Amino acid sequence: MKILVPVDGSPFTKRMLAYLAAHDEWLGDQHQYTLIHVVPAVPPRAAAVLEKALLKSHYEDEAEKVFKTLRTFFTKQKIKVEFVTKIGSAADTIAAYATKEGFDLLMMGSHGHGTLGNLVMGSVATKVMAHCTTPVLLVR
Repeated sequence: MKILVPVDGSPFTKRMLAYLAAHDEWLGDQHQYTLIHVVPAVPPRAAAVLEKALLKSHYEDEAEKVFKTLRTFFTKQKIKVEFVTKIGSAADTIAAYATKEGFDLLMMGSHGHGTLGNLVMGSVATKVMAHCTTPVLLVR
């Protein structure tokens, strides 16, 4: 199974990874994992005055802050994983990437806010589910 795992380094990402590690059916060579981290874009006016190399370095550094501990986790679990960095709006970018790349499942952590909380604060998970044709497994 080809599985996309959006990560942001939050406690909710860690909870989702703990769920993954605790369930043997998610471990093993029968699954292909791709971790995606979406870095918010630098505002266009600011990006216009920055050197492209500096901007690229910023995006890579931000992603590596999240990926560093995750590389260790997946190495300990002996799971091969691909790391992908995208720039933009998290929900839209995740949904578009999952659809474009033909993933079988999208597995992500969620804050667990109720319906009212999502209305007031919004939720990346809620927006991903609304815009994505790939099945989503939410871990709360």
